[in-house]
Amino acid sequence: MKKQQFHFYLNDDEYRKVLQALIDLKNNLIEQGRYTDAVDDVLIKFTKARKKRITVQYI
Repeated sequence: MKKQQFHFYLNDDEYRKVLQALIDLKNNLIEQGRYTDAVDDVLIKFTKARKKRITVQYI
């Protein structure tokens, strides 16, 4: 089965909000004493993702 790929186009503000939400989720899991492995993997992938500048044209 082919692995699905997703593309997110975020501006700087949206990028910061997603990053902060992932960090908050990780902190909540730590407080509950649960594993954070999945959130750690997503954080690493999200921060190492290649950034591409695009121009959005509104018609």
